[in-house]
Amino acid sequence: MATEVVKRLINVDEYHKMAEMGILKPDDRLELIQGEIYEMSPIGSKQAGIVNKLASLLNELFKNKAVVGVQNPVQIDDRNEPEPDICLLKYRPDFYASAHPVPADVLAIIEVSDASIRFDKDVKLPLYATHRIPEYWIIDLDNNWIEVHTNPKKGSYASIQRYLPGEEISLMEQRLSVNELLILS
Repeated sequence: MATEVVKRLINVDEYHKMAEMGILKPDDRLELIQGEIYEMSPIGSKQAGIVNKLASLLNELFKNKAVVGVQNPVQIDDRNEPEPDICLLKYRPDFYASAHPVPADVLAIIEVSDASIRFDKDVKLPLYATHRIPEYWIIDLDNNWIEVHTNPKKGSYASIQRYLPGEEISLMEQRLSVNELLILS
């Protein structure tokens, strides 16, 4: 009798246990997506600089109004715990020290993408839309533009807007310059 080979997926608790046991190392750059562990792309200096700049700008704009997470976990569900570049979260005085944020806590997720662009669009975008993350930005370093995905419905976003240098983007009623976000100076 033949048996079918079945992939064994893990859940968030097992993923955390692997880290506690030392199977996953603290400096490993990993994400749990659909029950599978993915190694994240190395962070280039331009990507790191833009993430740092964006975090600084958002921390200034949303002080005591929102929490800005930088490459920290978001527990989407039992099988998904990505670590987006930037996550704008509902304000909590404990800054999420008691538990990782869940989709209901998320105001926006921002990925700064170069080598990871296909993964951010093909894997993360439908994951975030399915779990009703209200706003998902992809800062596309290769094309020098920002895509803003809003209005999540049935695993995709009903509204997609592309912003180019010279334009402005609105985030929670705050205006941000595309030039300021894309260009380090």
